[in-house]
Amino acid sequence: MEQHSHFQFTNKEDYLKEIDRVIAQGPFKDDWASLTAFQIPSWFAGAKFGIFIHWGLYSVPAFNNEWYSRNMYIQGTPEYEHHIKTYGPHKDFGYKDFIPLFTAEKFDPDHWAETFAKAGANYVIPVAEHHDGFQMYESSLSDYNAVKMGPKRDILGELKKACEKQGLVVGASSHRAEHHWFMGNGKDFDSDIKEPLSCGDFYWPSEQTQPDMQDLFAKPYPSREFLEDWLCRTCEIIDRYEPKLLYFDWWIQHEAYKPYLRKITAYCYNRATEKGYQTAICYKHDAMAFGSGIVDVERGKFADAKPYLWQTDTAIARNSWCYTASLDYKSSNEILCYLLDVVSKNGSLLLNVGPKADGSFADEDAAILREIGDWLSVNGEAVYGTKPWRHAAEGPTKEAEGQFSDSSATSYTKEDFRFTAGNGCIYAACLRCPEDGEFLIRSLGRSADPNKPNFHGIIRNVEILGFSEKPQFSVDEAGLRVTAKDVKSNFPIVCKVYVE
Repeated sequence: MEQHSHFQFTNKEDYLKEIDRVIAQGPFKDDWASLTAFQIPSWFAGAKFGIFIHWGLYSVPAFNNEWYSRNMYIQGTPEYEHHIKTYGPHKDFGYKDFIPLFTAEKFDPDHWAETFAKAGANYVIPVAEHHDGFQMYESSLSDYNAVKMGPKRDILGELKKACEKQGLVVGASSHRAEHHWFMGNGKDFDSDIKEPLSCGDFYWPSEQTQPDMQDLFAKPYPSREFLEDWLCRTCEIIDRYEPKLLYFDWWIQHEAYKPYLRKITAYCYNRATEKGYQTAICYKHDAMAFGSGIVDVERGKFADAKPYLWQTDTAIARNSWCYTASLDYKSSNEILCYLLDVVSKNGSLLLNVGPKADGSFADEDAAILREIGDWLSVNGEAVYGTKPWRHAAEGPTKEAEGQFSDSSATSYTKEDFRFTAGNGCIYAACLRCPEDGEFLIRSLGRSADPNKPNFHGIIRNVEILGFSEKPQFSVDEAGLRVTAKDVKSNFPIVCKVYVE
C-alpha cells in the first residue's frame, strides 16, 4: 500500500493541525450545511449486498457475543463467571491477556475475498476497531494494534488488497466511541484495570459510570483528550486505507461527539475529493444531519420504500456478531428474503460474518454464504443495479419496522411478493414458492376502473429465473397469473416480467 507523509503522524497536536488544514482547504467544511452537499457514491446505489466482519480479541474466548470485554468485568454475569472458571481471576488474566492468544494463524485474506465474492457481495466492511480498543490495522497512534501485537499483521490492509483484487469495494468500521466507558466496571473490584490510566493505555479511560444510552446529553461526558484521540484515530483510518464506506456504530449521536463528528465527516469527504474516489459515512440514530451520509438501521428495516438510499446491517446469527460456540444461525432462505425486502425498499443489506479466532470460517457460515451466492448467481439481476418499482411489496405478511426487529424469522406465504425494476423489466420475487406452481401477482392486474389501473403497461413475456420451463401467463382484474408446474424451490422464486 502506498504510504504518504500524513500517514505517519505520531504527535496528535501535529495531526490535529493537519486535520484543520484539510478541512479549511477542502470543499467541505465542518458544518452540516456544507456536509449535506455530499452525494452518495454511484457504486453504492447498485451494490445492494455487502459483507460486515466482526473479528478481534473477543473471538478468542468466543463466549456469548462480542461484548465479552465489557461483560467479563461486570460481576455476576455469565461472562464474569465463565472468565474466572476458564482463565482465572481478572487480576491475573484480564482482557489484554487475550492479545498474545490472538495469532490468526489461518487468516488467508485471498480466501476470504474469494468467499465474499462467490457469496455475491459487492462491498466489504471489516471492523477496524471495536469497543474493546484493539486496532485491527497499522497505527502510529497506539501500540495496541494487530501489526505490533497478536497476529503482527495488518489485517485491514491485507484484506483490502485481497478484496480489491476480486473487484470488491472496501470500507472500514469504527466502534471506538463506546470505548470511553466500555470496560469501566473493571475498576469495581480487583482486576487488571487499575488507575492511573492515561491516553495510550489499552484500557484508558474506562470511565466507571456508564451513561444512560438513551440520553443524548448523558454524563459523564468524554474528555477533550478522548475526543481528540477518537478524531485522530478515525482520520488515520481514512488516510491509511481510504475506505469507500466509513461505518460508525452507535453512541456518536451523543452531544459531546458532534463537533468532532463534523470534523471527521469533512475530513473524510475532502480527502476523497483530493484523492479522486467516492466515499460515504454510514450512521445510525440520526447522529448526522440527514443528507450528509447514509442512513443505517441496525438489525432492522423500514416497513415501506424510501425515496433515499439506505442500509441495514444484520448478522448471520441472531445472538452475536462475532463467532461463538453457541450461535443461533439464520437460514440462507431467511437472509435472502430479508435481502429482497430491503432492496425492494431502496435499501442495501450489510450481512455480518464472524470468523473464528484462528481466521477460519465455521462450516455453518461458509455453507450459508455459498447458498446465498448460488442463488444470487442465478437471480442477481433482480437485485443488483435495480430501482424500486411503484410497489415495493404485496401480500398478507406485514414487516416489522425499526432496529432490532430481526429476532425471529418471518413466515411468508405464496402471496408475498417483493418488487424491483431494472433492465426494462419488473422483477416480482415470490418469497415462498407455491406448491402448485400457480403465481398470482395482484399488483400487475388490470383494473376495472380505467382511471385507477394497477398496471396499464403491456406485458410481453414472463420468465422464471433459473428455470428453463416457459411459463404460461395471463392478465385479468385479479392480477398477472403465471403457471409453471415444474418450478419447485425452498428459496424465493423470481418472475421476470417483460413490459413496455
